[in-house]
Amino acid sequence: MFSHLPSLQLLLLNSNSFTIIRDDAFAGLFHLEYLFIEGNKIETISRNAFRGLRDLTHLSLANNHIKALPRDVFSDLDSLIELDLRGNKFECDCKAKWLYLWLKMTNSTVFDVLCSGPPEYQEKKLNDVTSFDYECTTTDFVVHQTLPYQSVSVDTFNSKNDVYVAIAQPSMENCMVLEWDHIEMNFRSYDNITGQSIVGCKAILIDDQVFVVVAQLFGGSHIYKYDESWTKFVKFQDIEVSRISKPNDIELFQIDDETFFVIADSSKAGLSTVYKWNSKGFYSYQSLHEWFRDTDAEFVDIDGKSHLILSSRSQVPIILQWNKSSKKFVPHGDIPNMEDVLAVKSFRMHNTLYLSLTRFIGDSRVMRWNSKQFVEIQALPSRGAMTLQPFSFKDNHYLALGSDYTFSQIYQWDKEKQLFKKFKEIYVQAPRSFTAVSTDRRDFFFASSFKGKTKIFEHIIVDLSL
Repeated sequence: MFSHLPSLQLLLLNSNSFTIIRDDAFAGLFHLEYLFIEGNKIETISRNAFRGLRDLTHLSLANNHIKALPRDVFSDLDSLIELDLRGNKFECDCKAKWLYLWLKMTNSTVFDVLCSGPPEYQEKKLNDVTSFDYECTTTDFVVHQTLPYQSVSVDTFNSKNDVYVAIAQPSMENCMVLEWDHIEMNFRSYDNITGQSIVGCKAILIDDQVFVVVAQLFGGSHIYKYDESWTKFVKFQDIEVSRISKPNDIELFQIDDETFFVIADSSKAGLSTVYKWNSKGFYSYQSLHEWFRDTDAEFVDIDGKSHLILSSRSQVPIILQWNKSSKKFVPHGDIPNMEDVLAVKSFRMHNTLYLSLTRFIGDSRVMRWNSKQFVEIQALPSRGAMTLQPFSFKDNHYLALGSDYTFSQIYQWDKEKQLFKKFKEIYVQAPRSFTAVSTDRRDFFFASSFKGKTKIFEHIIVDLSL
């Protein structure tokens, strides 16, 4: 348009009806110093509208209808001394974040940019907006990797600066151990422990030794140990069949520097049992109670004291407390009015203790410890739910509610409302567990599937100002 005027230094385009300035609108005007486009109806300016104007010293876009400017629209204006953006309708939302940062860094004189919206910033200066830091990022979960097999539980452990994942696969009769590949940036097969109807694989690290407790529905349960010379897991010991007949959950914990694990047994004849490490192996230490068909065990530190919470198909969750003199768990109470709880998980947010209680029928619950008892703070509709798993990445706290009947739902903690709000739906067939895994400054969670493929989602930060 102006290429035949290469020596032009001043250009006035005031009081016209322009609505848009397109890329390279002033191509060829290499010596332009003053550009005034005032009193038009400009709403849109393309990212490269001012490309090549390296000698421009004064630019006025005053009194137009501009609500937002594309990121780095002024990046070519090396000589800019003065910029006038007055009389426009700037929305001081996340799309203006780059401009806010540019105004703080530029050596040019810029007349005050006033906000037209959002309402809370109306007539305020863009320079005074303070919410960009925390309001202009959000998070998302995207599929990173799909594993072509079914699974019911996932556990993660670190050994010698590497991250591993143990996946129970009952249909393939495997406990598959994966390793994070730092070069390919995905999880790859590392070892495979075979068994019969494996329902749980739980890693235990003691000194430099790595053990995996493999819970099976048939043929007894076993403990495997990583053998350095064979670079694989080899059988270390059996777990007494007489006590554990239908394992449903394995929970690892430490008390006074001693290592224990508990297996929750869900058969009528089974006994939920605590096992203890004695430097040579694990031996049965305490049977917790009979005939209760326990579905889950959760170790919880409540006000500095060690507790186990056992959930059951046949009664409300019971709380056992560790007795320091007898060194055994003793009954301490229950969580009333909570029948048919499949699983209890504990988590902390801002130094406060919470529980999530999974229920297949009725609503699942979130409860908070108030220094005397657990009180309900939220009910989540959960028909068909087999798992309600809390997990956190930095300051983002989530609950994953897995459903057999519909999409699984991820909830995110809302600090202001002090409740979990719906965040994202994901599709996983018959999910049985959700497990957070972090490696190489990246955050993932594994969604096991009893009927479909196991999925690995990555937790990503999304910049809304882009």
